[in-house]
Amino acid sequence: MTMGWHTVMEFTPSLVGCVIAGGNYSFELIRKSRECVINLPTTSLTDVVVGVGNTSGADVDKFEKFGLTARAATHVKAPLIAECHANFECRLVDDALVDRYNFFIFEVVKAHVAKSPKHPETLHYTGDGVFMVSGKIVSRRRLFRPELLDS
Repeated sequence: MTMGWHTVMEFTPSLVGCVIAGGNYSFELIRKSRECVINLPTTSLTDVVVGVGNTSGADVDKFEKFGLTARAATHVKAPLIAECHANFECRLVDDALVDRYNFFIFEVVKAHVAKSPKHPETLHYTGDGVFMVSGKIVSRRRLFRPELLDS
């Protein structure tokens, strides 16, 4: 499935929250298995992402239809997508908001990230069939003070 909205909630443990529409085929699959893989595509997969979002896994094998390569994950049963820049194996750690808001909270139990490019052009869905591409890198590492994170 494609996901329109997610947010990083914590770094340690690594928590990601996301809304998955109740009508999506993946909604019940994730709810029952309590796991998933969040795959991060680059702009080279834009048309594939749209196609995946416009079809249902209940009707077609999306890997076959869109020429995607499933790779075995190491900690969950859901597959990685080899063509994606990054894959995050996740387990559902909190479902308290699922019934009310379709909001799932996952812990990332394993991350797989391609070594290059270092700063890929990734897609970010803004709604109504429109995407934005990740922008220019701005670093403030010289100002970063990790000791303040624990206070």
